[in-house]
Amino acid sequence: MLTTACVALSCLAFLAGYAVARAGWRREALPEGTREATFTTLHIAGMAAPALRAGLDRDSARKAVRHLRALLGTHAVAITSTETVLAWDGPCADDVLGYARAALSGGRAQVFAAEPHGAVVVPLTVDGTVVGTLAAFDHEISAALVRTMTEVGRWVSGQLELAGLDAARQRALQAEMWALQAQISPHFVYNALTTIASFVRTNPKRARELLLDFADFARYALRRAHDFTTLADELTCVDRYLLLERARFGDKLRFSMQVAPEVLPVPVPFLCLQPLVENAIKHGMRDRGGAGEVRVVVCDAGPEAHITVEDDGAGMDPECARRLLDEDPAREGSGIGLANVDLRMRQIYGDGYGLVVETALGAGTKVRLRVPKTQLSSL
Repeated sequence: MLTTACVALSCLAFLAGYAVARAGWRREALPEGTREATFTTLHIAGMAAPALRAGLDRDSARKAVRHLRALLGTHAVAITSTETVLAWDGPCADDVLGYARAALSGGRAQVFAAEPHGAVVVPLTVDGTVVGTLAAFDHEISAALVRTMTEVGRWVSGQLELAGLDAARQRALQAEMWALQAQISPHFVYNALTTIASFVRTNPKRARELLLDFADFARYALRRAHDFTTLADELTCVDRYLLLERARFGDKLRFSMQVAPEVLPVPVPFLCLQPLVENAIKHGMRDRGGAGEVRVVVCDAGPEAHITVEDDGAGMDPECARRLLDEDPAREGSGIGLANVDLRMRQIYGDGYGLVVETALGAGTKVRLRVPKTQLSSL
């Protein structure tokens, strides 16, 4: 992605210079005009980019082509796939697809002299594969236009590459979400149902309540509709999970939740809290004779919601905590631990939003995470 971004930036720099030259401005005489031309070029490119980041199809081509024509300042511009003309702006030549096929077969820019408008056609590539062409038609086909079309084609290809990376990222997140949900079943269901079964004869009413709690938890945890949910729904899932674990451990497990009401509507990644609570119970109670306390605190922090999950267990060596975050989330038997949540937070929001683990031997463990109040538009 970094290489693609660098190519895009270099192409934009070239285009800004082309815009200045095409307008006939000289840097020494008109620095204000030069800056205005640069701004206009970057602004137009920015307007075309969102459509191209959706991939190459009729809809994205239709939205981007008029901005690309404005960027180039030519008589007309067309975008094709490898098989058909996707969109055009301005009066193009009749044989756009014929011109495109020449660029597709040659894999490089092609120049066509014709009356009243010549054409420059450049291939568009994604991961080294030609996926379409960009064609510009103008009264005069100059060397400057050919160079500029080559750079614009590289920039458009860069945006299409980013679209492919975005799509791959979304597929990876979806696959990871499905894997996470699949892991819940063997990890938790057996203990929950065994606990419920123990109450069937001795306390049928309690068994019924727990079974309904389990049904609510399962309905939430196994749904596949969205990658995001609200903090309120996530906390409800945590509450159901804790009720089931409390039935299993009895008074040995104590828990409390302190939540600022104003953050309840905040969108959060699906199943980002329950694994942290599960980890707190698993590691916090293990070395204390099966007894311990778990505290969940959610605070309003301006543009973010700050969440902590803390246990009063034996804690661990900080190096051990680092290994928990570094382990492969997909490793068989790893369950739904800290590494999975940490990876998803970083993928969604950036590296600055990974989990922070505070722990030491004999001092319990506190896990912190930050969630922006606004969901990313790309998700």
